[in-house]
Amino acid sequence: MIYVKTALGQTAMQQQSMNLTPRQRSAFIMFDGKRHVDDVLKMTGGIGVTQEDVDHLVASGMLMATGSGTDAVGSPPQAAASAPVSSMANAQPVDAPAGKSAALAHDADGVPTLSAQAHYLRAYPIATKLTAGLGLRGFRLNLAVEAAGDLDKLKELAPKIRDAVGAEKFLALENALYY
Repeated sequence: MIYVKTALGQTAMQQQSMNLTPRQRSAFIMFDGKRHVDDVLKMTGGIGVTQEDVDHLVASGMLMATGSGTDAVGSPPQAAASAPVSSMANAQPVDAPAGKSAALAHDADGVPTLSAQAHYLRAYPIATKLTAGLGLRGFRLNLAVEAAGDLDKLKELAPKIRDAVGAEKFLALENALYY
């Protein structure tokens, strides 16, 4: 079974509103809509994560199963709304409400530029994917990325992410953050 983070789960993690054990928090971070539950259990087995921990995350609404069983792309609409890494990795910024052009601003030369929110919407899934791919050695960095609520906080974490993943992998995030 492949699980994705729900909107409730991401909010609860960012606000630390759910009473989770450190093992459950570790397992939650590792679910990205691509990894099979068996893989996550193998990666986190060293710290004692069990199927019961995963079951608790599902029962509490923090995780949900994907529809296809192989990949979050075929997941139900609720999974896409919950912002799992894999389903948002190629997502375009959400358009602003009618009558407002929050997604695009213009620089001094009149060239359209993305707003901070649009940059954040592009960069967050990339940053989460990069740090989740680090496994347990990137656990704290992944927590910091998931807690980052705006573009400025992601930019503060950018040097740490670059150091952890390398310049080549970081290029996609750099483009999303700064261009």
